[in-house]
Amino acid sequence: MSVDLRRHQFVKLRLRAEGRSLASIARELGVLQSSVTVVSQGYRRSHRIQTAIAAALGTTPQTLFPDRYPKKEDLTPK
Repeated sequence: MSVDLRRHQFVKLRLRAEGRSLASIARELGVLQSSVTVVSQGYRRSHRIQTAIAAALGTTPQTLFPDRYPKKEDLTPK
């Protein structure tokens, strides 16, 4: 698990620029704000939450959280 508090701060900053917040994403998903926060920080993983955060920023979870998704070439058998 890769905790990245700098990325978390960057995500919050970008969300604010879009007029959004982690709390608004939590409300949309019907989860606790703390759940969204710990996923953004990297303490926990949730594809659903990562996807919602990325969508709010106009990107993909793979782009926003690259360390959480293996590269396709890593998945091919050798």
